[in-house]
Amino acid sequence: MPSPADVSRVLIDGPWQHRFVAANGARFHVAESGEGPLVVLLHGFPEFWWAWRDQIPALADAGHRVAALDLRGYGASDKPPQGYDTFTLAADVAAVIRCLGERQATVVGHGWGGWIAWSMASMQPDVTRAVASLGMPHPLVLRQASARSMRQVRANAYLFGLQRPFVPERQMVAGPRYVRRLMSAWSGRPGWPSGDVSQLYADALTLPFVAHSAAEYYRWVMRSVMRSDGRRFVARLSQPVGVPVLHVHGESDGCVLPESSIGSQQWCSGRYDETLLPGVGHFIPEEAPDATNRLLIDWLGSLSGS
Repeated sequence: MPSPADVSRVLIDGPWQHRFVAANGARFHVAESGEGPLVVLLHGFPEFWWAWRDQIPALADAGHRVAALDLRGYGASDKPPQGYDTFTLAADVAAVIRCLGERQATVVGHGWGGWIAWSMASMQPDVTRAVASLGMPHPLVLRQASARSMRQVRANAYLFGLQRPFVPERQMVAGPRYVRRLMSAWSGRPGWPSGDVSQLYADALTLPFVAHSAAEYYRWVMRSVMRSDGRRFVARLSQPVGVPVLHVHGESDGCVLPESSIGSQQWCSGRYDETLLPGVGHFIPEEAPDATNRLLIDWLGSLSGS
């Protein structure tokens, strides 16, 4: 049984290679496969790179170089005490792309990874070829919905809970209950996730500093609202997204409600594609892997003609 400090538990074998790259002052883990145009996959909360296990081989077989990243503070990547603002997270991804020897990449994100993917288009445009966001509308759309919709405010209860010091970290590392309850509530499929899946994600949160790092993402989002960095974030994200965008949302998403996902197109000046998946919740790549693969492969294939 690995010790809690042993990141080998998240270096799961499969049709990919594990690689560590030094970028933006930290070390990041990627699971990599395939050759061709680079596609970077960014996971959400409370997951790690393994959330893309069904997409990595499918996209690689379709002619892409795929790199599923452990975000700062997660999995086998470094967990520094700071840097959980969106500016730094976008810079992390840009630096990883360059350290992988590429000038540009298509950035595909789910949940928090989708938030970062949207931000890449404004904050790191030179390296961002296109953006696909699953389960996350444009960040300013979600901010607006969180201010105006009581249903979304209620769905954000977990976010407010994460603002407390120490308590959420203790809940995350106490066992699989926190992860299982949250993922079940956000999922659109009865019985998902399985006990094995929720246990794996719960175990990954027990790695030293991961629970704190995960909470820090949400603390920055809330605490920056009235600060200068929050105003800078809004100003930067108010710039039109000129790269191609794919936005996929689940009709049964319990985290970002479907009605809260409407309106991202207003922030896009380039090509925009949107799909709503029936019977699917927040964890689109895992709840609907086949549909996700088809959507991404078709969309990525169409970019060559954009």
